[in-house]
Formats: sequence, C-alpha cells, structure tokens
Amino acid sequence: MIQALLVDDERLALLKLQMMLEELTTIQVIAAYTDPTEAVRAAPQLSPDVIFLDIDMPEMNGIQAAEAMLKLCPQASIVFVTAYNHYAVEAFELYALDYILKPVQRSRLLMTVQRLEERVSQAQQAAEKPLDAVMIRSFQSLRFERSGQTLPGIRWRTSKAQELFAYLFHNRNRFVSKDTLTDLLWPDFNEKKASTHLYTTIYQVRQSLKQAELGLQISNVSGGEGYTLETGSVLVDSYEWEKGILTLDAINADNYEEHQRLFEFYSGDYLSDYDYLWAEGERQRLRTIWLHHAMGIAEFYISSGRIPEALTVYQRVVQLQPFFEQGHLGLMKVYDSIGERSAVEDQYYILTDLLRRELNVEPPANIKRWFNEWKHQNLRSL
Repeated sequence: MIQALLVDDERLALLKLQMMLEELTTIQVIAAYTDPTEAVRAAPQLSPDVIFLDIDMPEMNGIQAAEAMLKLCPQASIVFVTAYNHYAVEAFELYALDYILKPVQRSRLLMTVQRLEERVSQAQQAAEKPLDAVMIRSFQSLRFERSGQTLPGIRWRTSKAQELFAYLFHNRNRFVSKDTLTDLLWPDFNEKKASTHLYTTIYQVRQSLKQAELGLQISNVSGGEGYTLETGSVLVDSYEWEKGILTLDAINADNYEEHQRLFEFYSGDYLSDYDYLWAEGERQRLRTIWLHHAMGIAEFYISSGRIPEALTVYQRVVQLQPFFEQGHLGLMKVYDSIGERSAVEDQYYILTDLLRRELNVEPPANIKRWFNEWKHQNLRSL
C-alpha cells in the first residue's frame, strides 16, 4: 500500500482529492493538512511515499513546502496539484513526479498513480537486482543491455510489431486494452480485421522477446481483453536516470561527478528515433528535467571557475536541444568570459538563422538585448 500525505489550504479540494485517491485500492491517505507548516513538521514521522501538494497557498506555498519536505523525506515523490500552470517550471526544477491541474480529473489522477506505482515497484526491484540485470534503454532509441554490454538488436517482423512493443513498454506493468491497441495501430481497419492483425503481431512480438531471452513477458489480462508487458527485474534507463537525479543532493563539490555522469547518461530524447505521437508527453517531461539539470550543472561549473566544463555542458545542450535558446545564451556568455568574441557572434547568428529558417521567428528579446549590449561594449573597447 502506497502511503500518501495531502496538503491543500482549500478544505473542500482536500476532501475531494482524498476521496478520489481512496477509491484506488493501492493508495492509503495517512494524513491531510490545510496548513503546510504543520505538514512539514509531521512529514518525518509520517514518512510518506508520496506527497500531493497544492502550490498556491498563503504563508508557505507548495514549492517551499516541497523543498522542506524533500530534505526531511528524500524518499518521497512529489505531485503538485494546482489551478495554475505557470508554476510548471519551478515544479520540474524540484523533479516532481507529476503536475496536475485543477479541477482534478479521475483519469488524469489515475495516470499519476500508475506512474507512482511503477516507481515504487521498480525501486523495490532495483534494490534486489541481479548482477546480470537487463536494462532497456529508451533515450533516443530502444536498445537492450545485459551487465552493461549492448545486446544484438531485436529483429521485429514489421514496423507495427516494433510500435506495439514500444507502446506496451511505454505503459509497462499496466493494463492496455485491445481496443486501445487496435485504434492506435490499425485505425482504418474494421474490428475483425484489426483484431486478427493484433493477435498476429502479439504472437510475433512474444516470439522475438522469447528468442532474445530478456526476461520480458506479455500477459493476457482481464479475461483476454488486453495485455500487460511485465518487466520483472528488468531495468529501464529513464527510470534509473530520473531516480538518480531525485536522490542526489543539490550539486556541490562532493557530488558534481555523479551529476555529470547523469547528465551524460541522457543520450537523446525519449524514443526520439521514432515518430510516435503518443510518446510526446513523456518525451517533453524528461527533456524538461534534463535541461534544468544541465543548466544547474553549468551554473555550478561557472561559479566554481571550471569554465571548460561549463563550455562542454552548454555545447552538449545546444547539440541535443538546438531550439533551447537559453542554452545558446549560456554558451555565448561562456565564450565572452574567455574572450572568444568571434565565437559569441557565430553562436548568436547560428541561433538566429535556425529560428528564422525553421520557425520563422526572431531570437527572444532578452537574448537580442544581451547581444546588442555586448556588441556595443565591445565596439567601445576597440
């Protein structure tokens, strides 16, 4: 049973959320507070698995409360529940498990709880992982490793077989109905024809997994009405990566090497080699976490006088995320700090050309202002 702590200064909203969570048999609400200060004081004794927090509260807001409680209960996951979406960046800076807008919809809450169940389950499995554990890598493309060694790629019979596996992997350890799969993969087929294709493709995927000996199993669920990809002790790169960031203290001189390892572990966006629209939400979520983490590492390196390391981080950011303007600005500032004037100009024009050519927009006002001021100062110094 997952232990949940709820905090919301609106009593009715608190009661509604409690009722919705208690309808789910895997969640136990162990305490609910309208005063975030009281919740912070009680958190260490309660030791919750997850904390649901409203953000817009008087005196101590949800962001502040989350920061305080994570120091006291580092194992807890944070879920922000708020009526306003402009707090999203701050929420992701805390590496929250999820961010839900009010009024809370049951289907949306269920997605959060499923993600939470997966995190708790995988944490338990990871604690007992065997030395020859298999890992599924999903950053950029689907790949498989055993004991750190890359395994030969699975030969999928068709592109539909590959997408079927990818979708079940995306929803791993959760029920996926047959209707969902047929609507996704064969939307233009009638029900009978789509079902036939589904049965055939499921069989093909099962055979491929069996031959690869990965320890993955596709089970029939709910009287044959759907399937679940059971991962067992198999590790997932995105989960292990996010868990590593969540459990690390803020970057400092003692742990920066581990932060750097996690920064480099992210080899590309989630399933970015495939044109799967259904993966876009998770892709954006993980990308946002990585970018905030990367910028924090770069700022640490700059403040520590480690300019070459900061330069490398910014270069990697603009390589993987060329439309992230703040990465370009950070790179220009680093070039300026080491006297590379031509590199500053080159980087600005690279960004300008990219935005005009691909998006038909100009660089953001703050970047244009910084560049113009920099250019003016350099002209005066000549």
